[in-house]
Amino acid sequence: MTTAPLYGLVLSGGRSQRMHRDKAALAYRGVSQLERTMALLEGRVERAFVSVRAEQRDDPLRARYALIADQIADLGPAGGILAAQASAPDVAWLVLACDLPFLDAHTLDHLIGARQPNRSATAYRSSHDGLPEPLCAIYEPASHAALTAAVVAGRHCPRKFLLSADTALLEPPSPQALENINTPEQFTQATAALGAPDRQVTVQYYALLREQAGRAQESLRTTAATAGALYQELRQRHPFTLPPELLRVAVNAEFAEWSAPLTEGDTVVFIPPVAGG
Repeated sequence: MTTAPLYGLVLSGGRSQRMHRDKAALAYRGVSQLERTMALLEGRVERAFVSVRAEQRDDPLRARYALIADQIADLGPAGGILAAQASAPDVAWLVLACDLPFLDAHTLDHLIGARQPNRSATAYRSSHDGLPEPLCAIYEPASHAALTAAVVAGRHCPRKFLLSADTALLEPPSPQALENINTPEQFTQATAALGAPDRQVTVQYYALLREQAGRAQESLRTTAATAGALYQELRQRHPFTLPPELLRVAVNAEFAEWSAPLTEGDTVVFIPPVAGG
């Protein structure tokens, strides 16, 4: 039996609803998750692609890579995997989520080294529930027909598919490597665990904050991981008298939560109450 070539696929088409920001663009140690994950694939697969929704093709972060767009909308990760398999049906796909900040080279090398090409897939067993981890796994060409049938039948969950398929399950060498990050709070915790670099941000001030800061705008480097932490840091620099509960915050021209994660190049606006009659 000839072993199929191995390609890489980074899933970046999620809508990041719980994070409230594009997870692929979140930076750890100054590098976006998408860039870091694609870099991990270098030298480990013959070719690597980024899975996107159709409307993400022109996104600058994603457009620098070879893209595979979903053929059917709203199927989640299964849609990205099926689109990749349809584009190259005779290869195996090493599928990775783009929100695994602790994923490391050793974990990938172990997975590839233990690959069983005569099975439908090779995946790690979750340390939480023992079920397959579908978004750090190798899908062989033989899995395509079965995954297609599952989706047609309305079963879109890759985890359940791997559970029912002929899947070789491995114990992960580092369970933390498979921890995904879905919320601003988890991003803050992961950033702290990985070591928080400073980042360049631009802050714009209006009304009372403008008067108290003595400027309309400033650019600074900060280790603050969230908008809330940035405001507390700025209160040490400027005589701000307004507590956070009286303000609103916007990041890159969109209203955000105080727990919104900050990344390199963000523009942050703290909006004071507006007097009116």
